Amino acid sequence: MTLFPSTVHAVLHESILGRAAAKGIIEINCIQIRDFTENKQCQVDDYPYGGGWGCVMMAQPLKKCLDHVLSSAEGLTSRVIYLSPQGAPFTQETAKRLNRDYDHLVLVCGHYEGVDERFIESCVDEELSLGDFVLTGGEIAAMAVTDAVCRLVPGVLSDEECYTEESHWDGLLEYPQYTRPEEWEGLHVPEVLLNGDHAKISHWRRKQQLIRTKAKRPDMFEKADLSSPTDQQLLREIARDAARLPLTEPLSCRPAAMDDLPVILSMVSDARSVLARRHIDQWQGPYPTAEDFLPDIERGECFLILHGEEPAGVFCLSHAPQQEYAALTDGKWLSPDAPYCTLHRVALSAKYRGSGISSFLLRQAEQQARSSGFPAIRTDTHRKNKAMRALILSEGYSFRGNVLVSSEPGHDPHRQAFEKLL
Repeated sequence: MTLFPSTVHAVLHESILGRAAAKGIIEINCIQIRDFTENKQCQVDDYPYGGGWGCVMMAQPLKKCLDHVLSSAEGLTSRVIYLSPQGAPFTQETAKRLNRDYDHLVLVCGHYEGVDERFIESCVDEELSLGDFVLTGGEIAAMAVTDAVCRLVPGVLSDEECYTEESHWDGLLEYPQYTRPEEWEGLHVPEVLLNGDHAKISHWRRKQQLIRTKAKRPDMFEKADLSSPTDQQLLREIARDAARLPLTEPLSCRPAAMDDLPVILSMVSDARSVLARRHIDQWQGPYPTAEDFLPDIERGECFLILHGEEPAGVFCLSHAPQQEYAALTDGKWLSPDAPYCTLHRVALSAKYRGSGISSFLLRQAEQQARSSGFPAIRTDTHRKNKAMRALILSEGYSFRGNVLVSSEPGHDPHRQAFEKLL
C-alpha cells in the first residue's frame, strides 16, 4: 500500500524477484492508496491536530485500501505491517518468521509526517523499522522487507544454501567471496579456495565468519551460539592466530649460502628446544650439525625462507635416494620405482613459530622439487611429533608407513614416512 506504486513495482519486478513473480512463485501487488480516498481532490493527507510541521495521512483512504486488499486474500494467513521508525528492528529472524508464519503480507507505506494513529491502533498488526533513522516514506523500507522475505520462499533462489550461508542467517556475518581472476591488482584469491578440498574450504569459511563477526559486529558475536565442538575448535585456532607474529613483509625462498650457517644452526637450536619441551626424542643429540648442512649447501639442496630480508626458516631437499626409505614397513610408497626427492632438516626461527610460514615452506619445497624434475617428494617425522604430522597431512601428503633412521644414535629411531605425488 503506497502513494508511489509504479516506482515500487519497477524495483520489485526486476531481477530475481521479477523472475519469481513471472513464474508464479510469489505475487507482489503495489496498490495506490490515493485510489481509495472519498475526497474529490483525491486528498490523502491533512494538517495535524495540535499543530506542527507537515501533514498526516488520513485514516479513511488507508482503511478502505486495506479492506480492498484483505478482501482478495480470503483463506490466506495475513499480517498487516506498518513501516515506521518506531517499529521493532527488522532482522533476519523477523524475515524467517514472516516467511514461515504467513501466506500474505500487507506492507503499509507511510509518507509525510506519518499516518493517523487511529489507523495504526485498529488495523495494524505489527510495526517494523529498518533502523534508528528516518526516511521520507515507507517505500524503501517496504521494498527491503519484501526482498528479504521473498528470497526465502522456496523456488525464488536456486538453492537453499543461497541464503542459509549468508550473513545473519545463523547469527554470524558471511565469509569473504571471490571470483575470477585469481590475481587482481596484486591481490590474490586465498589458496584454500583453489585446491578443491571442500572440507578445508568449509573449515576456512566458518572460521572467516567467526573472525568477521567478532571484528565487525561484536554485539552479534556475543549473542551467537558457538557451543558446537567445531566452533569451539575454531575459536581456539583464532586465539592462536591472534598471538602469532604478523607477517608484514613478502615471503620468499632462496638457496642457502655458507654465510647463512650460523642462522641455520640457531634455527635448529630453537627447534631442538621446542621438541624437548614436548618430550619428543628428535634432534635431542648433536644431529643436525654444521657438518650435516655443509654438503647440502654445497649441492644447492639447502634453502632459506625469508620474511622480507630476514631468515625465518630452513629446509633441505635431498636429490639422492634415502637408504632408510627402502626398508619401509606397514605400508608402501605411492611411486616405489619413480625418482623422488626427500624433504628433511626443516626448522623455523622461534620468532616465527605459529606465523603460518611452515605451510609456505612446504609449498616452496614442492616447487623446488618440481623445478628439479622430481615426480614425488618424501619426508618423515617422529611418531610423537603431532604438529609436524598435522602440517604434512594438511599439505596433501599421505602416510605411507614406518621407517628407522640412523642419524641420531642413542635416540628413538622410529619415524613415520609420508609421500606426495607432484
